[in-house]
Amino acid sequence: MTRTKLRLAVVGAGPAGIYASDILLKAERNFDVSIDLFDHLPAPYGLVRYGVAPDHPRIKGIITALRDVLDRGDIRIFGNVRFGTDITLDDLKRHYNAVIFATGGVRDADLNIPGIDLDGSYGAADFVNWFDAHPDYPRTWPLEAKEIAVIGNGNVALDVSRMLAKHVEDLMVTEIPANVAEGLAASPVTDVHVFGRRGPTSVKFTPLELRELGELRDVDMIVYDEDFDYDDAARAAVAGNKQVFVIDKVLNQWRQREVGQASRRLHLHFFAKPVEVVGDEQGKVSAFRYERTRPDGQGGVVGTGEIRELPIQAIYRAVGYFGSPLPDVPFDAERGVIPNHEGQVLVHDPATGENRQMYGVYATGWIKRGPVGLIGHTKSDAMETISHLINDLGNWWTPESPTEDSVVAMLEERGIRWTDLDGWHRLDEHEIALGAAEDRARIKLVSREEMVDVSRGE
Repeated sequence: MTRTKLRLAVVGAGPAGIYASDILLKAERNFDVSIDLFDHLPAPYGLVRYGVAPDHPRIKGIITALRDVLDRGDIRIFGNVRFGTDITLDDLKRHYNAVIFATGGVRDADLNIPGIDLDGSYGAADFVNWFDAHPDYPRTWPLEAKEIAVIGNGNVALDVSRMLAKHVEDLMVTEIPANVAEGLAASPVTDVHVFGRRGPTSVKFTPLELRELGELRDVDMIVYDEDFDYDDAARAAVAGNKQVFVIDKVLNQWRQREVGQASRRLHLHFFAKPVEVVGDEQGKVSAFRYERTRPDGQGGVVGTGEIRELPIQAIYRAVGYFGSPLPDVPFDAERGVIPNHEGQVLVHDPATGENRQMYGVYATGWIKRGPVGLIGHTKSDAMETISHLINDLGNWWTPESPTEDSVVAMLEERGIRWTDLDGWHRLDEHEIALGAAEDRARIKLVSREEMVDVSRGE
């Protein structure tokens, strides 16, 4: 029996795409595999490079694991290639047997309250992309507010709050670029207020993230006694869940701290449901209005009808990420995902009114399941998708031009300045050298042109 060869395209070179590639290469199968990984950015790693605050050294561990996979050399990378413009679904059908979309979620989920579009209201993801030197975002960020609200109780909300409240001198050991350091240095911020609609035992952030907040130099951590009047459900959560127990312990330690000496304050407000962002005559953010909630006895909350208002000049919504549609690929606009059954992409058939499998097309990561879960979920998610891909062998595409050279020829013919693994190593070394000159681990390049020039050795 002749062994079949699977030519696979993976769109998205973040953890989801890299793990899926690695899992397929290590899986039991009776065919050969050749994988090409495409990304619209010149550098790999997706949200690990562009979605996490620069003062998170533990992310380096994840990057090391991803780097080890790529450095084996059995996965080709094509960076700076945009799906939908530089290459299309029809192109992939011509050169591959199947494609996995692992494009994640990069834009902010909406928060539908009056005033959310006022001047001074921002999405957390956009701010993160700015401070992480994403090449497709502006170089400057408006940091003019003294009092700021951050809406959300997940790790992104804490990242954003920490970056807003932290003194820029304490970030200079990290890889933040000069334009970001300059922007943060000029910020007049004195108070950052973080709001969550539920209580302290229902937060979505991890103990590690919370602890890091309490270690900020010259920043007082302020929590409010009224938020710690627990009901039975909250007490049961503390007793029955180690993570909740640790979070509760950290917050209660902060309640005992003496405050009033620091130049900046970071406030955590619980039981606060967003009602409205209030604007001034110029259409700028001037206050945040919220309803006080209380426990409903079932682990949820209900409104109390008590409305409060806090003066602020900027507000960041950190209520989750959201996927973006891809050309020629089905998309569920409600959930921000590609419709799928365990990673097999589904297309709506108007004739039958049913969803049927779109052969050859798969999804993994956040674009498959929505923006929830950490790196561990991404691995199990990829395993599910890969097992279907392997079992669907009879339904793969039959490409006209499946050779590895044909893809390179196509990109060259179109004049696309793509980057490869050697190019990433050149960029990596260049950024590390920039950092070494200032006693820092790395300084990221911000300009796409410059990233591509360095990668291509031009």
